[in-house]
Amino acid sequence: AEMAAARLSGSENRLVSLPLSRIRVIMKSSPEVSSINQDALFLTAKATELFVQYLATYSYKHGRGKEKNALTYTDLSHTAEECETFQFLADILPKKILASKYLKMLEKEKRDGEVREDDDEGEEEEDEDE
Repeated sequence: AEMAAARLSGSENRLVSLPLSRIRVIMKSSPEVSSINQDALFLTAKATELFVQYLATYSYKHGRGKEKNALTYTDLSHTAEECETFQFLADILPKKILASKYLKMLEKEKRDGEVREDDDEGEEEEDEDE
């Protein structure tokens, strides 16, 4: 493992695209993390990179991006919503809605909060990004 860490310091940029310094900062932001092993840092970066590639490829293949020959935000948010594997990303990749619709939803939530009526009317978010 020590040899791998020594070897990585010079060539890690070719093996991984994400900036290791940024990943180290994110890892250190966790209160349980005191020090970060170079191999753990590299493996976290590589795993993150592979995950992002998988998310992008899956979203492209299963979305409308294939028709447009482009990966769109809508493809990503649809994947987060529909695919069980990626549902944990639904909060990070929410479906886009018009600002006017969002303001109406907020107003409705405010009214419902006062009256305590719970209905699922706010779920009609099919306005895509066109």
